[in-house]
Amino acid sequence: MTTPATQPTPITVAYGDGIGPSIMEATLRILEAAGARLQTEVIEVGEKVYLAGHASGIAPSAWDSLRRTKVFLKAPISTPQGGGYKSLNVSTRKSLGLFANVRPCTAFAPMVPTRHPGMDVVIVRENEEDLYAGIEHRQTEEVYQCLKLITRPGCERIVRYAFEYARLHGRKRVTCFVKDNIMKMTDGLFHEVFDEIGALYPDIARDSMIVDIGAARLADTPERFDVIVMPNLYGDILSDVAAQIAGSIGMAGSANIGDQCAMFEAIHGSAPDLAGKDVANPSGLLQGAVQMLLHIGQADVATRVQNAWLRTLEDGVHTADIHRPGTSTALVGTREFASAVIARMGQAPQRLKAVAYAPAAPLVIAPPQRRAAARKRLVGVDIFLQWRNGTPANLGDALAPLGLESLGLELITNRGVKVWPDGFPETFCVDHWRCRFRNPAADVRFEDVLELQSRLLQAGFDIVKTENLYTFDGQPGYAAVHG
Repeated sequence: MTTPATQPTPITVAYGDGIGPSIMEATLRILEAAGARLQTEVIEVGEKVYLAGHASGIAPSAWDSLRRTKVFLKAPISTPQGGGYKSLNVSTRKSLGLFANVRPCTAFAPMVPTRHPGMDVVIVRENEEDLYAGIEHRQTEEVYQCLKLITRPGCERIVRYAFEYARLHGRKRVTCFVKDNIMKMTDGLFHEVFDEIGALYPDIARDSMIVDIGAARLADTPERFDVIVMPNLYGDILSDVAAQIAGSIGMAGSANIGDQCAMFEAIHGSAPDLAGKDVANPSGLLQGAVQMLLHIGQADVATRVQNAWLRTLEDGVHTADIHRPGTSTALVGTREFASAVIARMGQAPQRLKAVAYAPAAPLVIAPPQRRAAARKRLVGVDIFLQWRNGTPANLGDALAPLGLESLGLELITNRGVKVWPDGFPETFCVDHWRCRFRNPAADVRFEDVLELQSRLLQAGFDIVKTENLYTFDGQPGYAAVHG
């Protein structure tokens, strides 16, 4: 247990775009009234920075502040339409190593309408890899690809974080959502690591679900879940779903946690159509700020802020997005909502559950240990072709004579479906063909792979990509093809 910090904590603040400046002003007013011990440094990010020529939405000089304070409270931003602009959130998460995205999704019924008044779920999302690596290519006239990258160290860090978070916050169960019935290697690795690490936490129950049925159950009976850990894409989608069914995306905050730095924000957008109208709800950013206060060791302030905010909701003082006749008592704007929270500082809710956050050090996850190197052996190659000159049988007949003794043509697939040998004539094919040359019994050399590609090129084939096939300690490091 830690004692409350007495010296001001430096943080970096960005006011953002659209409604960002108004909700940040409201949030900082509330934090100041609650006695938050902060020393703020303001940087500019978002649309103006994009249009000034910085494709990532943040000027190089702003990184100096983030590296110095290591704590970033960020309002929503607008990204200009059109190509050439990168996601600031993705850039920040990757550049600062913010591997864990933590989104509490809690119902505040009956003050905020929801069909699930008992919902209290925390989604822990891996933040750096998966399809969000952003590695995409156009390979043929008809085919584009996006690479899904899942790493063992990345899985270990996020899964361990989820269990440590559950333990720190008195949560009883961690559930893993994956799609390893289809993506047996990538999502299979995430599931495997979840089981390995989960076994080290016997005090916390664990289970796993295929993401589609898991999503259905989350939408139908979120009360059955406690902490859910997921790869990046599933977590991005389902954390928004969970926030909405809890009551409103506009009420949810988000923490992005790394080994060195952390970023806190609302999960909603900048709503430029509402800019300057004093109507936006600052609650999402305020909830992110509460997570920030806990992270920097100011649990006492976080408790005051959260209880005053809950009391404001309970008293029916609501912005337009959650205002309801019969439940709400006052329709207020952004500034007036902040004033209402400040007026209730030191009070506790009577119907909603009051909080009493205990001082705690930030979660620090030890770096994953490197495993001993596996015995890696080359056994074949998948060669991808752009080809439009006939049927799968025509392609197989043309390729088979070009194989080597150590690398014979084993099969051809189109969009993952085997079409040669013994393919179905009904299978729809495009101009992108995976041609697997393999001989697990032979000692394949890299020179053999190059010679094979040279033969195909000389025969007039258009090679757009290759993937070497390896075994690791005798186990295939590539997906089998059935059919």
